[in-house]
Order: sequence, then C-alpha cells, then structure tokens
Amino acid sequence: MAAGIPRGGMTDTRKLWDISQPLRPSLPVWPGDTAFAIAPKWSYGESDSPVNVASITLSAHSGAHADAPLHYDPAGLSIDAVPLDPYLGPCRVVDARGAGDAIAADLVEAHWSSGVTRMLFRTFDHFPLGRWPSAFTAVSAEAIRILAARGVILVGLDSPSLDPQASKTMDAHRAVPSAMRILEGLVLDHVPPGDYELIALPLPLAGLDASPVRAILRELPVARAGG
Repeated sequence: MAAGIPRGGMTDTRKLWDISQPLRPSLPVWPGDTAFAIAPKWSYGESDSPVNVASITLSAHSGAHADAPLHYDPAGLSIDAVPLDPYLGPCRVVDARGAGDAIAADLVEAHWSSGVTRMLFRTFDHFPLGRWPSAFTAVSAEAIRILAARGVILVGLDSPSLDPQASKTMDAHRAVPSAMRILEGLVLDHVPPGDYELIALPLPLAGLDASPVRAILRELPVARAGG
C-alpha cells in the first residue's frame, strides 16, 4: 500500500504497511474476555437523524494492542500515563517462524544489531484472523532480559501475548522493565523482514491496562535504511 502524505508542501511517497487487525464483531478474543460488539445509536434517515452514530463494546486488549504496565503490575502505569516515544520510531521486523513455544534469547541476539531499539517478531505462517490460536509462540523471560540489556524500548509480536495462554506466572511480562513497551496481536504476514518506521500510538484511555492501536510500518528514508 503506497501513500502520498502532504508534508509542508512536499509529498511523502514512502510505502506503508498496515499491521493492525480489523476490529469487528467476529474478532477472536482471549477466551473469556469481552467480545467486540457494535450497537447503532442513530441511523441516517431514521427519526429525522442527519447522521450515523454507533457505540462499541470491546476489550482493551482487542486486536493489535499495547499493554500498559498496569496489566501485569498493580502498581504500574495505566495506558494513558505511559510516554508515547517508544511507539514511534525505527524498528526491526524479524521472521521468527519456527521458534517453537517461545522466542529465545539466542534468536534475539542473532537479529539484533547496534542501534536497534524496537523489535517486532513474526511467528505465524498465516495470521489467524478468523480463529483464536490457543497454542502460539510466546517470548521467553530471558529473551526479554536480553532485549532490555541491548537497549530495546519496545517489543512486539503477532501472537496474542508475550506469555503462553495457560501461564499464571506471566514470566515474560514480569521481566519487562518499566521503560519497555509491549505490542501484541500485530499482523506481519505481508511485511518482509527488515527495518522500518513504526507508528502505533495507544489511545489515552484513563486508568486502563491496555489500548487498541492502529499500527503501521513506514518505509525508512534511504539515508536511514538499515539503521
């Protein structure tokens, strides 16, 4: 998907990749979590309404979303209080298919290089848009510690969670340092491995533990490619 974005009289023609899930009533959600639902409030032309207006019901963890520290730490920041800088900037997309149950520290080391501060991991051959994947590739706590030691400020993946569905200890989440942010539920099937600009801002949902994001990747300017 190419995009031309006016900027100060110039046109930015760098390619964009949308890595979000469509939010819709059929959206698969974590077992037991709130299903996505739409309820029309006013419909154009009915009862002289000049507009369409609808309400939505959804989990804060719907689709592509950002976990706040509050999600896994009762004393952590809510999503409206976290700094936005980590969600915006250069990132590296890594093909982690075949990683097994969890992304390990050695896989991180194999794909990290100096200056990389955001890493996104593709784990699915084909993202399961129409079903909930009860078995998925998580991230090991040691991999999180290596990411933190290398100065990575954001980790993201296409899986629903850093931790396995059955986990009660949340080892990977608990290994995340206070300055590192988390994105989950991204769609990376169509994105070649490499370096991009990430734009995935959470909504300022006051006091909440997560927020859906409209996550996109943008082609880097030539001068910054590979940085």
